[in-house]
Amino acid sequence: MTSDRLFVYGTLMRGFDHPMARLLAGHADFLGAATCRGRLVLVKHYPGLLPSGAASDIVHGELFRMRVPDELLGELDMYEACGEGFPEPTEYLRELVDVTLPDGAAEKAWTYVYNWPVTGFPIIESGRFLDH
Repeated sequence: MTSDRLFVYGTLMRGFDHPMARLLAGHADFLGAATCRGRLVLVKHYPGLLPSGAASDIVHGELFRMRVPDELLGELDMYEACGEGFPEPTEYLRELVDVTLPDGAAEKAWTYVYNWPVTGFPIIESGRFLDH
């Protein structure tokens, strides 16, 4: 299964002056705010998403439609250091998750899930990276 949707919750969101955020803005259409289940931890100057089954654990982010998903995901995989050739376990894994739009509609979207131990990392309780 695949998707042309991408859910971002950190430095790839709109408003970040970051080369990859600009790449995304140039090659994808912003669909709106969205949420997914999970918890956010502050890794360094960037967050990591941890999957969660608890309905109360919500991560807030943005949903994009990629115009050329394969090419864009290839670039993002390299940026997130989980593309081909990176030693495992990689810091992030790209996974399909269920995201919910403000109107309640649900979609499958790619996102990057944190894959290393998070002992001692602060939790971003609000689920919003911009609040930390």
